Amino acid sequence: METNFEHYISKNIKKLYRRKLYSPIIYLVLLLAIWIIFPLSSIVSPDSVSENTPYDQLYQQDQHYVKITLTDLKFTGHTQKILGSTNGYYYYKIQDGKCNIVLLAPSTCEEGLPTIDQVTIHARVYGKTDAYRELLSALAKDLHWTDSGILDQTSGYYLSEPGFRYRASMFLMILYIASGLYALVNIVLCVIYILFPWMAPPCRHLSRFGSPKQMLEEAEEELATLPQLLTEDMFITEHYFIEISTSGIAFVPIDKIMWIYKHSTLHKLFWYHFSISYTLCIIAGKHLYIRCPKNQKSDIDGIIDYLSEANHDILVGFNEKNRQKVQELKGTPALFEKIISILNRRL
Repeated sequence: METNFEHYISKNIKKLYRRKLYSPIIYLVLLLAIWIIFPLSSIVSPDSVSENTPYDQLYQQDQHYVKITLTDLKFTGHTQKILGSTNGYYYYKIQDGKCNIVLLAPSTCEEGLPTIDQVTIHARVYGKTDAYRELLSALAKDLHWTDSGILDQTSGYYLSEPGFRYRASMFLMILYIASGLYALVNIVLCVIYILFPWMAPPCRHLSRFGSPKQMLEEAEEELATLPQLLTEDMFITEHYFIEISTSGIAFVPIDKIMWIYKHSTLHKLFWYHFSISYTLCIIAGKHLYIRCPKNQKSDIDGIIDYLSEANHDILVGFNEKNRQKVQELKGTPALFEKIISILNRRL
């Protein structure tokens, strides 16, 4: 069955960027689900609450991150240590007959002030953690109370300023927003490339030689009417070399090609060599690099033979003489060439 090459390059560009749409869309849906499930908005802009609001009420209403102004705090004499360093200082406040516990950061309480008249903090509401139970048990011993007695007099929840981790939370939120914007930009670009294939990267890099839109139309017309040489994923028309494969899409005017060569890759698993694949490398003018990996040796040999006949100025084969000649023609330092090659491969 013959392949219909009508608008073949444009169709494959559209197909490529339709596939690329799935990942950013799924990622944005995942970000939205995380935003709904977890209290991310309260980390960015925590609710301002009154110090008279019971901590258990805050916790039960999913107000885990709050901004609160506290008054008349007294130091318990106990600290929270993590890996040998002091993470926070425990303070207490009597409110409506209950003893409320607050863990303040060392900088906030100046490493253990006896009393604090007023302080505004960002804090996280915690339940009965092991550290909290240990604190209450230590306070019971200080007051010569029983553990059950002090549990009756204290709230089952406490505030932790170090637990809010404001800087870390903001850093993660910036990453969250930045990655979401990156995914959104990718979606917009994919839609643009689907609607206007000549603006996609496979065509856009031809702007160094002229109008990408005009060259795309010319290459598609030649491919649809008089293709000169066809392999599984590489094509030659009168004026263009074209590659359309799972690895990518690229095409370039034949008269702009300066150097072509192939190299082999040995695929092995542990000590067993199971296959060899070949990559066609094309270097064109104005720093255009094209790699066509995972091809048959016979296909690449046929492409190289045809291109070298179509343009006698093309250098064939990888050797130092050809490399120096190309470098001389392009007039760029070897190191600069290498950097450009790496960047183009990544892009």
